[in-house]
Amino acid sequence: MRGLNRSGAVAISSALLAACAAVIASASACGGSTDNTGNDAGSGNDAGGTDAGADAGVQQDAGTGPADGGAGACIGGPFLDGLGKTKLLVGGTYTDDTAAKAPFDVRYLYLAGGMQDGTGPCNDCRDATCTSHGALCDNAHGCGWWGCWQYDHDAPGTWITSFANTSNTAHHIPMITYYEILQASGVNEGTDEVTNAANNTAFMTRFFNDVRFLVQKLGSGNALVQYEPDFWGYAMHVNQDPDQIPAKVAAANATDCGSLPNTISGMGQCLVKMTHQYAPRAKVALHASAWATGVDVTGNNSASLDVAAEATKLGNFMKKIGGNDLDFITVDASDRDAGFYQQQGRNTWWDETNATLPNFHQAFAWTKGVAETAGKPIVFWQVPLGNAAQNNTKNHYKDNRVDYFFAHTSELTAAHVAGMLFGAGEGQQTTAETDGNNFISKSQAYFNGAGAPMCPQ
Repeated sequence: MRGLNRSGAVAISSALLAACAAVIASASACGGSTDNTGNDAGSGNDAGGTDAGADAGVQQDAGTGPADGGAGACIGGPFLDGLGKTKLLVGGTYTDDTAAKAPFDVRYLYLAGGMQDGTGPCNDCRDATCTSHGALCDNAHGCGWWGCWQYDHDAPGTWITSFANTSNTAHHIPMITYYEILQASGVNEGTDEVTNAANNTAFMTRFFNDVRFLVQKLGSGNALVQYEPDFWGYAMHVNQDPDQIPAKVAAANATDCGSLPNTISGMGQCLVKMTHQYAPRAKVALHASAWATGVDVTGNNSASLDVAAEATKLGNFMKKIGGNDLDFITVDASDRDAGFYQQQGRNTWWDETNATLPNFHQAFAWTKGVAETAGKPIVFWQVPLGNAAQNNTKNHYKDNRVDYFFAHTSELTAAHVAGMLFGAGEGQQTTAETDGNNFISKSQAYFNGAGAPMCPQ
């Protein structure tokens, strides 16, 4: 089992910082319309099944029926209603030019690289006390803290406000992935993030102060926020009952969460509570790693695996850490294009014919089980952008998820998937700008058609 390969976030954050350091007169170059929105590596699927090949899934939708939640309920309906939507969301991370080519529902970016060194966010990026990992945050130096990824004369956090406002003006719901525990704490990747970083009062005080600053900057517009991908999977490796895992919550954030327990359950619930309090129209997600239960379910190649049982375990865990007020759950298909991994001797293809494992039916059965157990809809995030026409070179790797997802939207909604968001998980992967126009053309066809109702009548 393995979690996120964090190198993607570091590399892209560094590129963004370098660009922002050159800004002299305008915040817009590092604001909401920037191309450098950040793509981080998603959770790894160490799939060992039969290679499905590189052909894109083109078969017609099998018609798996409405998403009834197992008991007549449309789990994704209230979530979409709160965003003013009724159909499966489509979006991703891409340049401004790409964003203008289809009426996308969501545009996402990543916050990773480190937090501000003090106990709370600084007031001026040019101040000598405004540092991250000891580096000054003015444009001449460029630090890892996201609050200063902009023209340094502007107030910290202007970049996020600009991104949110620009996205909402373009009718794209802004989505933020907040991903700072590993890089800001300096602990080893894995369970150490849970047992060490999350149980450190001083660190968690900084963490909650930074989260509060973020959601305050998002303000009153529509937004999606997900916190710490794969962290919760590592937490489940520590103990399958999050109520039994210590974490500093009330001890670190009495202001917002003084009544919540000092556990991983309390930590997740605190993040949900803070987001709703300071960004009242934002919808909050926590990330469900397919390997959290100890089996990489979506990469599984054994017909004997009880997928429903694994989904139930994870759904119960998510229910506890999110509480009743969690809005949705994010999952990912892979952190790299399948063609990229294939060149490294790893098979991460999902069989588009669904004849051999791992395949799409298995993945969607898993999401359905997680959603029905937790009572929350699923959003696929950071779906690889490769396609069969690519040649398995840098930024042109093959995959089949884009083609299959767009060809089987009712299969997605039947599995309680409320959104499919696409983006490269690392700098060498296929992007919306390098895929030969495949993602754009399929998105245009989707929006020009009837779309995929979340709750068919």
